[in-house]
Amino acid sequence: MLYIGVDLGTSAVKMLLMDGNGKIEKIVSKEYPLSFPHPGWSEQKPEDWWEQSLAGLKELTSECDKSKIAGISFGGQMHGLVVLDKDDNVIRPAILWNDGRTGKETDYLNNVIGKDKLSEYTANIAFAGFTAPKILWMKENEPENFAKIEKIMLPKDYLAYKLSGVHCTDVSDASGMLLFDVKNKCWSKEMMEICSVKESQLAKIFESYEVVGNIKPEIAKELGFGENVKIIAGAGDNAAAAIGTGTVGDGKCNISLGTSGTIFISSKDFTVDDNNALHAFAHSDGHFHLMGCMLSAASCNKWWMEDIIGTTDFAKEQEPITEDKLGENNVFYMPYLMGERSPHNNPDARAVFIGMSMDSTRADMTQAVLEGVCFGIRDSFEVARSQGIKIESTKICGGGAKSPLWKKMMANVLGIPVEVIESEEGPGYGGAILAAVGCGEYASVEEAADKLVKVIDVVKPDAELTAKYEKKYQYFKQLYPTMKSLFGAK
Repeated sequence: MLYIGVDLGTSAVKMLLMDGNGKIEKIVSKEYPLSFPHPGWSEQKPEDWWEQSLAGLKELTSECDKSKIAGISFGGQMHGLVVLDKDDNVIRPAILWNDGRTGKETDYLNNVIGKDKLSEYTANIAFAGFTAPKILWMKENEPENFAKIEKIMLPKDYLAYKLSGVHCTDVSDASGMLLFDVKNKCWSKEMMEICSVKESQLAKIFESYEVVGNIKPEIAKELGFGENVKIIAGAGDNAAAAIGTGTVGDGKCNISLGTSGTIFISSKDFTVDDNNALHAFAHSDGHFHLMGCMLSAASCNKWWMEDIIGTTDFAKEQEPITEDKLGENNVFYMPYLMGERSPHNNPDARAVFIGMSMDSTRADMTQAVLEGVCFGIRDSFEVARSQGIKIESTKICGGGAKSPLWKKMMANVLGIPVEVIESEEGPGYGGAILAAVGCGEYASVEEAADKLVKVIDVVKPDAELTAKYEKKYQYFKQLYPTMKSLFGAK
């Protein structure tokens, strides 16, 4: 049988066709626009997601035996607020995960409601990107639109709804809304009251590998699929990527270098770090995970390359960064283009270069950008270590994982082996695996990941270089506390 994984990203929807043995048959990607109506805002039209997904599904399956398509599942950008009215029309553009407009609402939740109560209700504190602050912002600033809300959705769940007609979400994606009681895997009555939300407006909750329903007959007809194709709940992008990299079970780690950067640590048991610096979410394998998320990772490199120095040849720009330059750079970069989430939780933080001199080169600046992202991941890594979690190695995925140089930097900044897997397709591959589990191809997510995810290379840290990077990191971690008072100042 064939399974489709849909990765609804920030810049494009990527669809992947996989057979029951994990072989990727075809990949299709469709882009759509991203809108910044005001500084720090970030929006997209859900209608664009659906239009491009439909076109992508047609292209993806144009050459296969469509009668063999058994299931469709998802990995998707998290936290975005999608709101529909009673006629199922989108009320306003989706407010995305990297939108920073909710500073006032986030402060209210953390400081008036209180972080202790939020952690008690949801296992997390408020971050500007989370969904609940967006709902409060909409209530305050767009009361007419707020009054029209019939359904509240997350981005990937809008696609599931359009395909199945079922208003659904999964536990991993719901965990990032600040409306979900992660420990007990149900909607938080206290948070619904705080946000003036009724449970009827929220989706039915599923485990990531559960079937939510079948494809709608009219959509099946348009795509040429059988009407018995199953729609499986899917997962938030990072939880789906973790499935796609085999980061399931206890104490496994995955780093994703996509538009955002994450460090994802799977756990059999529910746990919360002392200061809520890391997110405590449900995992798509049926258990739990801790996650640190930085808002700008590979997007820092894309911004530097394309917008500042004006090139799309990323590999060529990395060529001058030779072995002898690693651990020796005196230029540092703070990777906060869109503010920062873990562990600083500051939407006003901004990117900074520091340490340039007359002999600093273009290559030094490029190196600083790559290293700054590694140091940012290290910040969250240190929080996990402070909780007594022993991380002995990590998988890596995302666009940045295609760079041998970046992988080497990451291994030495963290001081652990970085494992490269055969398929670096992340959320799309994870979505396809979830579809296969949901359709009964595998008995569990863990079984599927064990059989399908293969490590093909290991980038090991070098003791001498790790020691050099340790000194550089000790300098880097002083930068944010030193600069903090300047961020947001007028």
